[in-house]
Amino acid sequence: MPKKIIKRFLPDHLTIRNHKYLQIFGTLLHDPGLWHLNRRSVSGAFAVGLFVAFIPVPFQMVLAAGIAILARVNLIVSSTLVWVSNPFTMPPMLYFSYKVGAWILDTPVRQFSFSPTVEWLTTELHAIWQPFLLGCFLLGALSALISYVVIYNLWRMHVLARWQEKKAQWVQKRAEQKKKKHP
Repeated sequence: MPKKIIKRFLPDHLTIRNHKYLQIFGTLLHDPGLWHLNRRSVSGAFAVGLFVAFIPVPFQMVLAAGIAILARVNLIVSSTLVWVSNPFTMPPMLYFSYKVGAWILDTPVRQFSFSPTVEWLTTELHAIWQPFLLGCFLLGALSALISYVVIYNLWRMHVLARWQEKKAQWVQKRAEQKKKKHP
């Protein structure tokens, strides 16, 4: 079931392989492990995608694609999950990351207002970069670990439930066949 749902929303892997912006990866995109939808590949892709979502850099999708290729996890799932950090969610995510980093480093939380200018980057970011990056790394690693464990185990539970259903159907079918032979 999860595999069918995910496949419904994913584009064809040949379309992705031939995309002009992904040509930088060359023949690395021909690895079939990047396109499989299985427990290991999808749970690893969730971990990669959510970890990269907390990295405050532009072109997160390209970074997630590169890590997915190295880790041999599903490329599309990992690249798509970085959109957890979109223009609406990124400010609270990054501010919370800063607060977590400040709490870990036991430094006071500074009040500041963000402005996307070079002046702000050289003054304000210079003063908060250590707790900010520490918080981003820790929350990214924590979300990656939790998502990997949750997705892996949900997938496993789903597969076990399907096996139990098939086993019950098989047992019922065998019982019906026995009944027909010996009325």
